[in-house]
Amino acid sequence: MENKNHFIELLKVRKSIREFSEREVEKEKIEIIKEAMLLSPSSRNIKPWEFYFSTSPDIARELSLSKKSGSEFLKGARLCIVICGDPEKSDVWVEDCSIASIIAQLTAESIGLGSCWVQIRNRMHDDKTSAENFVKMVLGLPDRLKVESIIGVGYAG
Repeated sequence: MENKNHFIELLKVRKSIREFSEREVEKEKIEIIKEAMLLSPSSRNIKPWEFYFSTSPDIARELSLSKKSGSEFLKGARLCIVICGDPEKSDVWVEDCSIASIIAQLTAESIGLGSCWVQIRNRMHDDKTSAENFVKMVLGLPDRLKVESIIGVGYAG
């Protein structure tokens, strides 16, 4: 019997999924992703993040417009996870939020879901508005938070 490392196998099969089926993501699977993200490591265990989970098709459509390109696939995602950090809590919030983002993606893969990362920080919505400010407006997020990424999740289409 061959002894395989399941984590390495997970890394080998994971790929970005930008086309999703219409099948809803079960609440139990959303809870598993939430738990995994909350267990993500962070510098000095400060956990300077806030996560926003949405299964609303209307919110997904709005978030799909957050950048000039690269976010349009979100309109088909059955779950959008917006990962934010609080720079007042930690100077390495970007790194901590990035770790939580990949934990979300690997967890999704491990439970049969596909995902794709949308970079928001330092990207533009249009010539005048940052992608971050657009996402903050869509979700009504407080000014103190910085938006790192959005993870689109769902069953591969």
